[in-house]
Amino acid sequence: MAKEKVTIQHIADALGISRNTASKALNDTGGIPEETRARVIKKAIELKYKQFAYMETDGLLPKKTGNIALLTTNMPNTSHFGSPVISGLEQKISMEGYNLSIHIVRDDERGERALPVNFDAAGVDGIVCIELFDPAYSRLLTELDIPVIFIDCAADAFYPDFGADVLLMENEHSTYALTRELLADGLTEIGFAGDYNHCKSFRERWIGYGRALADAGLDIPREQSILEEDRFFLFETDWMERKLETIGRLPQAFVCANDFIAVRLMKALKKIGASVPGDVRVCGFDDSSESRIVDPHLTTVHIYSSDMGVKAGEMLLSRIRNPRQPHQVAHVYTKPISRASTQGERIGNQV
Repeated sequence: MAKEKVTIQHIADALGISRNTASKALNDTGGIPEETRARVIKKAIELKYKQFAYMETDGLLPKKTGNIALLTTNMPNTSHFGSPVISGLEQKISMEGYNLSIHIVRDDERGERALPVNFDAAGVDGIVCIELFDPAYSRLLTELDIPVIFIDCAADAFYPDFGADVLLMENEHSTYALTRELLADGLTEIGFAGDYNHCKSFRERWIGYGRALADAGLDIPREQSILEEDRFFLFETDWMERKLETIGRLPQAFVCANDFIAVRLMKALKKIGASVPGDVRVCGFDDSSESRIVDPHLTTVHIYSSDMGVKAGEMLLSRIRNPRQPHQVAHVYTKPISRASTQGERIGNQV
């Protein structure tokens, strides 16, 4: 007879605590006394629960055996997809005895190809990069002889000797699906908003959008798109409004590279007197908290960010254990979400 699989409920019952308390302790989500967490992990080791099965119990929490360094140019805020990515990453590596240290790469360090001042390569077992899209700086990191994984990367980073693993959310097919939905409603003038050279994810979203138009026998309407360098989209000025006013005729819809751009675009459209979705439909990508607050709610693509963090941890730990294995590029599925910003009347025949 097969041995019964150990569950969180078994651990909770053995200790006389609630399943919720045991779950929080195992996942280190906060609010649990350290003594309680130690008891829960000790019992998980004794019962050989999942990732604790290989550990030996000595009555203490698993000892930290190494350090993973996270390098980023911008510390993600709570609405950025990177915040839950970091949470999932830390959860995964802590289960296997690693600390996570976070290092901000300043503009001057990036320009001088210098490592962060508080980064000690000798004390690092692996590196995770988020929001690092500079090809030259990326190469600097891959040449440190330390396992590296990029969560998204430079748009043209896949040269043969890149020397790192790459993890991306699925971008192309989800954006293709969003664009096809607009085409199915009879729209034929669909612009793109975003710098497709900003990063690999933006490039893949641009490709998905373009492929949907090509399959419908349509060309990309560059004159009705906003394709400037990413730095323009970051300005807190009336740049977007002025840009829209230079477009001779607004498209029927915009596919945006992310939610940040989409929300700014929606506000700019309203300022110039265009309604969403009445005059122009808009969709984004990320399923950020802003996408559910903006009026109308934004059609977007959901990213399983926490799962991406766990997957990144798995890939990096595998690389640490076996540095000679072939490098890989992996995608984690995403989910298109239709909301009010694209829900207009169907026009003419379905494409």
